[in-house]
Amino acid sequence: MNGSLQDTPPGLHSFVARLQELALDLFWSWNHAADALWSLLDPELWSLTHNPWVVLQTVSRRRLAELAEDTSFRRQLDELLAERQRALSSPAWFQRTHPQGDAGVIAYFSLEFMLSEALPLYSGGLGNVAGDQMKAASDLGLPLVGVGLLYQQGYFRQLIDTDGRQHAFYPYNDPMQLPIRPLREHDGGWLRLEIELPGRRLWLRAWQVKVGRTRLFLLDSNDPANDPAQRGYTSELYGGGAELRIAQEIVLGIGGWRLLQRLGLEVSVCHLNEGHAAFTVLERARTHMRSHGVGFGEALAVTRAGNVFTTHTPVAAAFDRYEPALLTRHLGRYAREELGIDEQALLALGRARPDDPHEAFGMAFLALRGSGAVNGVSRLHGEVSRGIFQPLFARWPRDEVPIGHVTNGVHMPSWDSSAADHLWTGCCGRERWRESLDTVGQDIAQASDLQIWQMRCAARRDLVAYTRRRLLRQMAAEACIERDIDAARDALEPDVLTLGFARRFTAYKRPNLLLHDPDRLTRLLTDRQRPVQLIIAGKAHPDDHEGQEMVTAWIRYIRSQPEVRLRAVFLSDHDMLLSENLAQGVDVWINTPRRPWEACGTSGMKALVNGGLNLSALDGWWAEAYAPDLGWALGDGEPAGDAEDAECLYRLLETSVVPEFYARDADGLPHAWIERIRRSMSRLTPTFSANRSVREYTERYYLPAAAAYRARMAAGSGAALAAWQARIARHWSKLYFGRLDVATGDGLHRFALQAFLDELAPDDVAVQLYAEGPEGGVFPMTRDTQLAGTANGHLFRAEIPARMPATSYTPRIVPCHPGASAPLEAAHILWRDQAGPS
Repeated sequence: MNGSLQDTPPGLHSFVARLQELALDLFWSWNHAADALWSLLDPELWSLTHNPWVVLQTVSRRRLAELAEDTSFRRQLDELLAERQRALSSPAWFQRTHPQGDAGVIAYFSLEFMLSEALPLYSGGLGNVAGDQMKAASDLGLPLVGVGLLYQQGYFRQLIDTDGRQHAFYPYNDPMQLPIRPLREHDGGWLRLEIELPGRRLWLRAWQVKVGRTRLFLLDSNDPANDPAQRGYTSELYGGGAELRIAQEIVLGIGGWRLLQRLGLEVSVCHLNEGHAAFTVLERARTHMRSHGVGFGEALAVTRAGNVFTTHTPVAAAFDRYEPALLTRHLGRYAREELGIDEQALLALGRARPDDPHEAFGMAFLALRGSGAVNGVSRLHGEVSRGIFQPLFARWPRDEVPIGHVTNGVHMPSWDSSAADHLWTGCCGRERWRESLDTVGQDIAQASDLQIWQMRCAARRDLVAYTRRRLLRQMAAEACIERDIDAARDALEPDVLTLGFARRFTAYKRPNLLLHDPDRLTRLLTDRQRPVQLIIAGKAHPDDHEGQEMVTAWIRYIRSQPEVRLRAVFLSDHDMLLSENLAQGVDVWINTPRRPWEACGTSGMKALVNGGLNLSALDGWWAEAYAPDLGWALGDGEPAGDAEDAECLYRLLETSVVPEFYARDADGLPHAWIERIRRSMSRLTPTFSANRSVREYTERYYLPAAAAYRARMAAGSGAALAAWQARIARHWSKLYFGRLDVATGDGLHRFALQAFLDELAPDDVAVQLYAEGPEGGVFPMTRDTQLAGTANGHLFRAEIPARMPATSYTPRIVPCHPGASAPLEAAHILWRDQAGPS
């Protein structure tokens, strides 16, 4: 139906056009009323695909004619379109809160986006964050656009065979069945870009996805003008080897920036969602070079101020790295001819040790060196990231490594059940997730015990019904015997405590921790008085054989005993639709990562809005969210072995979770459990929503980055900054300290320090005292006099309250420039104590 109006009877043109308008805007994906409307067109196809564009193309003209005459249906359609128009046109949080906040356009680059099951361009957490932040940006009125890739196959689909083994399949993403449209030139031609690669030209096609107020632009290389290998550059997500990955990242970063330029968008801020997007740094600088006639160093100094880099990786080994020969083969000519730098200068941008010719090129290092702000995705991950990137800031204390954090959140309207939506609407209003959330927590806390419990019971019943339907389809696809398929119709029960676990199956997530003692787990599941049921889902990467064995272990455990089959289910092919149903229905979400390897985690956040509780290791977001009255903590945050953590997990379930769920009053209400739900919903849901995280990005990162970028665009500022950086690099090795005198009296330490600055101006640096500990910190020293008989020696002084011994303070010199960020843009540091801080 890309162009299907021409095949529609004239009398239906207007009606179908209105349906198309709704189907081609993913705004419908966080509106429960829209679900009901699409279901009326074709209930079975809608339940299987949740893709209104496919439903609309598949439904018969006769059915469309029937619905066109259905007054109730037309009223629903009119109301949805009117609501959409109100949501897209009325002033939102950003316009009201920052009426003068000139952020320009914020361009969000990501290798994956999880927006809807109708658009399968995601693998897991990274795409989840990208998609939810785009939706929240729409709700809040942020001037944001997304940039990604259109994969012909996307991430693999999972099938479990009769032996419990995982198999990977790659169905084709037919663009005609996706809710996307080609981007067109003014003359109607398809917008196409070209990138010069060594010995060849790469053509890219451009597409557009409407996401409420925002737009997602997608590039794909499946252009007939490309050779077969090039057409496969955007074939699959996280497939292939280094050659495919670097090609995809060139398309995303270089092609993505060129697309924004072709569209005439005035981008102030580029948000690089993980290091995959780092080549944007180079292309943005190249564009500035061409438009302003400056060199690469000055262009990078100006443009990096408008780049924000978010790292999601908890271990350095997980960063994308490329051997020097591979990088120079793909981008050596680009560096020489387009950036005006040699290959070694390009490689240095991606190395912890810029002069090491053998070190691989790290995309995360390039992203950091090309950005004006860097953050992790939880408080704990910020701490971990400062350790990971410490090698780029040699001799700087870890707590001064310039990486902050914005803890992720999820887009609550995308993950709430219809029952939860009804409860929240009644307590907090329809616009609750489009505002600043000031009273949302207080408002939802007013819900009665009965209202909360009815919502939870309805969601659990829906999950059990969904699980049975999906399990039956799954078993048919797996060619299970008819007896087992019949038995699956009775799997799970709507009134039993339901645990959920759905993660990527890989070693550090420990998806098999619950299987550590299978007999003990079986006793939990099959207890006649207080039974427990478990729904599990997850994929192991096709190259992760250990993860695949974990999948098989669960399948074999479940199939080993008839009574377990009724209480435990493994749902294959974990996708967004399955995630949504699990988040809506489970009573307790279980997460068992090995701390601190979970950068943030968002799956447990989705349960919050639905009244689901969390039992998780104190890692990622749960490390800052947990309180004893909100959920349960696996361990105490200190390292522990799998056996110890498994024992803790079983004990929590046996002695706390299960008894509390089944402790009922005469009316069947578990008041202690409900009160825990109320506290979790009111205190955690607003805090861990994408509404909060996007507002935090806006005020802490986007607006300051836009202002810094505009300031550096002022005449001469970039040249001055680049010249300062060059001076620092040229003269730093010749700086040294002289005499240090300390006098203590009247409760003060009085420091007098000689420092010799070679040919640097005193304003090029800052002389400071540094002390560790709770009373410590950084204390500036002021320049007093020039030392007699010296070319550039100066006396610096400071007075500090004598709360610690004078020996606790170490003098140091650091780069200093107004408007620049040290150590992010100049990582030099000189300590008087050559051992430096610990």
